[in-house]
Amino acid sequence: MKKIVFIGAGSMAQAIIHGWEKEKTVSFENVYVMNKSDLVKQEYLKKTYGLQIIMENKEEIRMADLIILATKPKDVQEAMKSISTYLSPSTVVLSVVAGVPMSTIEKGLGHRPIARCMPNTSATIGMSASAVSWNSVIEDTTKIEIINLLNAIGTVIQVEEDKLHVITALSGSGPAYVYYFVEAFEEAAVSLGLSSKVARDLLIETLAGSAEMMKQSSKSPEVLRKQVTSPGGTTEAGLAALQKNNFIQILGNCLKDAELRSRELGKQYD
Repeated sequence: MKKIVFIGAGSMAQAIIHGWEKEKTVSFENVYVMNKSDLVKQEYLKKTYGLQIIMENKEEIRMADLIILATKPKDVQEAMKSISTYLSPSTVVLSVVAGVPMSTIEKGLGHRPIARCMPNTSATIGMSASAVSWNSVIEDTTKIEIINLLNAIGTVIQVEEDKLHVITALSGSGPAYVYYFVEAFEEAAVSLGLSSKVARDLLIETLAGSAEMMKQSSKSPEVLRKQVTSPGGTTEAGLAALQKNNFIQILGNCLKDAELRSRELGKQYD
């Protein structure tokens, strides 16, 4: 992809841009950003990464090989309307907008090669867990190019579009759940006498070590959990408290409600 244009400059766009900069994935003289109103954010991106800013003159969009839709869901219709007349028929569209289906994008930007992706903000450090789906007209060579761009910010899997709802709930929103988990444990540890810094440092290393164990081991999370849990010990007591308070059901409801909201967004903007 020689020329890439981001439509929207929010947290996801910035995470992808930062991830690409870290991995030296693209030449930013060929990356453009158009944002609705936040001039300060646009200037920050220009100064930090050396990319180009699109203001009132949208002619640069005509030459784009790839448009990345990265607006908030509520702004996507307006954004598509503002660029639809400038797009070349060959321009590929990659959407990272949560919940908005490809059918909506086709209505707004015409029948063209379209991909939908759900990365997460860990793209900033090259550790996003992403999933991507395609419409029927996108070519295999274009798929490879997009996958290469996404691999530069983490891992990526290909799925049917309908599966993006649960993936949005699981890995798209997942970092927020993990941060909330750390918040809660840190607060509990402080109430038991640890300093906030000590508690957070220990939690971060515990999470990182546990994640790495799961990556390197062929054992299931259940087996690894049982290996840590001695009968009558402290781990068993803590797990019993989680079970007593319906921990599994709470997490299940979290995922179901987020998945449902993704579907609701899809219907709202379709």
